[in-house]
Amino acid sequence: MYRDILNDLEQWKNKSRRKPLLITGVRQCGKTYIVDKFAELYFEGYVKVNFESEEKLSAIFDYDFDVKRIITELERHLNIQINPGKTLVFFDEIQECPRAITALKYFCENMRDLHIICAGSLLGVALKKQQISFPVGKVNRLKLYPMSFKEFVIASGRTDLIEALQDWPFDRPIPELYSVPMKKLLKEYYAVGGMPEAVKTWIDTHDFDEVEEVQNEILSDYADDFSKHAPVSEVPKIRLVWDSVPVQLAKDNNKFVFSHVKQGKRSADLEDALQWLCDAGLVIKTELVEKPETPLSGFADKTYFKVYMSDVGLLRAKSRLSPKSIMEENILYDRYKGAFVENYALNELISIGYEAYFWRSGNSAEVDFLIEHKEKMVPVEVKSADNTQAKSFKQFCKLYEPKKGLKLSAKNIAKNNCESTVAYSIPLYLEWNLYKYLEE
Repeated sequence: MYRDILNDLEQWKNKSRRKPLLITGVRQCGKTYIVDKFAELYFEGYVKVNFESEEKLSAIFDYDFDVKRIITELERHLNIQINPGKTLVFFDEIQECPRAITALKYFCENMRDLHIICAGSLLGVALKKQQISFPVGKVNRLKLYPMSFKEFVIASGRTDLIEALQDWPFDRPIPELYSVPMKKLLKEYYAVGGMPEAVKTWIDTHDFDEVEEVQNEILSDYADDFSKHAPVSEVPKIRLVWDSVPVQLAKDNNKFVFSHVKQGKRSADLEDALQWLCDAGLVIKTELVEKPETPLSGFADKTYFKVYMSDVGLLRAKSRLSPKSIMEENILYDRYKGAFVENYALNELISIGYEAYFWRSGNSAEVDFLIEHKEKMVPVEVKSADNTQAKSFKQFCKLYEPKKGLKLSAKNIAKNNCESTVAYSIPLYLEWNLYKYLEE
């Protein structure tokens, strides 16, 4: 799992101007697993300090920021020798030791030959809550997401499908030899999602009940984090917003509306609760860009947005929709199908490095996502079926004349023109390869 991340870590290891590396990501997305694997493959020695389970070790950072003293005390306490260049030092759940975060600046300046990786599940929350002095410019950063669909396919033992489709041309329809198993795997991914423990359980058992047990435990752990890490006054509000996300996403007009969280509640009452969930990485906001120009971030309306979950499998579990409904595509699934496909499409865009917005013109037209590729705006239309006759997409292309556009759907691969725009029709199961097609 996470082959691409391991490659990123190897590149970091070999940098001549390497800084301590900070890995962030939602809780239980595999940060500790990937660092353990990296240490096993590339280092002779490995020192792991978990500040959540070993609180007393925080005291080592209380006295001063002399990095040689800190390393000496860690060696003495853990009874292990730390050799720069040969030993990887891993500070896990670093948000529990604010002074260790500050100390990264001094490791960068005074002990750059030592490989240090840090990870934090709720670092965004902790930085705001504790007003930590963050070492700006003194760390390399890497964000980890739940496993993408491509990684799910590989974990399922079908690397052959990824290899076959990696360089697939637009002028050749994808045959059922490849499309049928990919569509089946995609439905499984909608049910299982990309949380590593859920994926492992599915690969080991192929039992959706066991997968759902894992997902419900993860959701329970997230709910526990509300109580442990959020201000007491905000906890009930965070729970209300969190519970509202699947419901609002399933609406025809899936703009997030604070008054729909609970009758009588206003945005002023709930904005901080939503921001806490965003900082924790549990939800993702996409903002409206009504008059799109690049950079899109400069034209986004921060008061008008949609809210998605960080993992499509957790969306399914939280929606209490059975995996059977997805696999059979029965009538119960119809209500949520558009939301699942849209949430999946956004998760995939983010996993390959894009920041997404959306376009809406009154109540008459909408393009699901807008991204930037090499400073060029790209509209992305998402359809759960094979009908790609999107009036809104056509209207957008006519109004703003983007050079390229994407249509993600159940339809086969193709390339055609929409107004003056080159429109790529790409199967949903091939979204992981978007960058290649945009580079064409």
